[in-house]
Amino acid sequence: MTAVFFQLFWTFFIIGLVNFGGGGAMISLIQSKVVTEFAWITQGQFTDIVAISQTTPGPIGINCATYVGYEVGSKFGGLIPGVAGSALATFALVLPSFFIFWGIVYLYRKYNKTSLFGNVMAGLRPAVAGLIGAAALILMFNFAPGKITVLRENFPDWKSWAIMGASAIASLGFKVNPILLILIGGLIGFLIY
Repeated sequence: MTAVFFQLFWTFFIIGLVNFGGGGAMISLIQSKVVTEFAWITQGQFTDIVAISQTTPGPIGINCATYVGYEVGSKFGGLIPGVAGSALATFALVLPSFFIFWGIVYLYRKYNKTSLFGNVMAGLRPAVAGLIGAAALILMFNFAPGKITVLRENFPDWKSWAIMGASAIASLGFKVNPILLILIGGLIGFLIY
């Protein structure tokens, strides 16, 4: 159990250390570690965790770490190890941000007027967009070696694709509030399925 908890801490510490762009950008990093590399949870469980993390208060990445930590910890005897896993994964994820924040404040005060600083920030924007796009693709498709298939758990039929398409059009084309789209999508899903 100690080895798994250390691995859990280290995994989320590294994710917190290397992630730029917020919680949405770290979803693909979390998925690659907890589902693909360590197989702590299944892809279906991860999808559920992401959905719950988006609808509960707080940053999605921290919520994901909390839920994953609980799932990993609870495999060792229920509630107490589950809560310990939640606390450990959450603490590990936010710890690097604490140190990075104070380092960035120092560097910002010292170098914010230089062109190098502006260039670094401009280079980070496309990387963040790519990470968020990767997270979306991971929740839609299974990328097995040599074969890409639709995740049937997330898109079981044409109705689920229609809901996603309508949500994208409403969000991008008509600037509908994302919270309203989540509520409407949940209601439609409840009525249809």
